[in-house]
Amino acid sequence: MSTLQDLLARKAALEQEIESTQKRERSDAVAKVKALMAEYGLTAADLAAKSTGRSGAPKGGKVAAKYRNAATGDSWSGRGLQPKWLKAALASGKKLSDFAV
Repeated sequence: MSTLQDLLARKAALEQEIESTQKRERSDAVAKVKALMAEYGLTAADLAAKSTGRSGAPKGGKVAAKYRNAATGDSWSGRGLQPKWLKAALASGKKLSDFAV
């Protein structure tokens, strides 16, 4: 049966081994990335470039509002579920075109 001191010594040795393995694998990964960048002529700017959709615009960007409540200033882009304020207004008889921006 191991004593506490034995277990702590093994833990310290494992932590050192983990740290050296992480450093080695990170170094290997950096070398692979550099080799691929050289092979394909890529730069750091190429890696930092945002991915684009079909239209060329960045993905996940904000969309301009298509509908606005003039009384409260609330807006909706026309994407996703209709907001509560718009649902309530439409239920009260107003038209969607009344809120168009």
